[in-house]
Amino acid sequence: MLYNKIMKKHKWVLGLVLFIAATAGMGVSVYYTIQDETRADYVVQTNAFFAPFEFYEDRKIVGVDVDIINRTAEKMGKTFQITNVEFDTIIDNVEAGKIADAGAAGITITPAREEKVNFTIPYYTSVQYAIFDKTRSPATRDGHLVWEDLAGSRIGTQTGSTGYLFASDEIDAGVLVDTNTTLRGMDSHQLSADAVISHMLDFAIADELAAKFIIDKNPSLQALPLYYMGATIAEDYPVEESYAIAVNKDRHELLEAFNEVLAEMLTKDADGKTTIDKLVLKYMGLSNE
Repeated sequence: MLYNKIMKKHKWVLGLVLFIAATAGMGVSVYYTIQDETRADYVVQTNAFFAPFEFYEDRKIVGVDVDIINRTAEKMGKTFQITNVEFDTIIDNVEAGKIADAGAAGITITPAREEKVNFTIPYYTSVQYAIFDKTRSPATRDGHLVWEDLAGSRIGTQTGSTGYLFASDEIDAGVLVDTNTTLRGMDSHQLSADAVISHMLDFAIADELAAKFIIDKNPSLQALPLYYMGATIAEDYPVEESYAIAVNKDRHELLEAFNEVLAEMLTKDADGKTTIDKLVLKYMGLSNE
């Protein structure tokens, strides 16, 4: 999907306007105040196929990350445009700072990415999951899988995602070297799961919540957490990551505002839950809020 500039040739009264994409590849904008073709104050890129953090609902992008962006827009009194693009273009676009000021798409903090962009404080920790056909269940180690269990299989995951990076590392220089294991990059986690359903792939790797969201809607699938093998099963440890929002290194005011909003949303209430926790449950369909 290519970045689509959203412009209007008319004057509009100052207001909040939501542009809804006619197709999945088009840009979607929220909190975008149009006045004499003026660009929004900030452009945030996402990939809207990563529920519950961003996904299409009634042809509109919603999710945890969208709520974070909306709260930041309100705090700053600024206009924000959210644009749906290919996931693996986001970091480079934010680094360049020409068509994107920030990226929010369940993005994992990695050293390589930190060289290009600034990250907010982490707001969610996730474990990688392996999705597979229930009729082809692999042997497990006390309720989880390890990379070695995927040896010789056909793996798929979203191109540019952390799962793709982890799997590439294991195939190129880790425990899956010379095991005839293949990796296929897909446009989304859902497409990877669809390929498992059609038996084009043996496993799809996705973040925990994305995996649970997918199998909830696809009863033929199952998902288990993916671990690194320890000396014993008890010493196996998860393939874990932390999400943050990527911000251009020159957008200091934007980074500060995101951090202030996230600090507020990560404060626990009397029940021990944070606003982020509640939003995750909401967009997973597990609460009435």
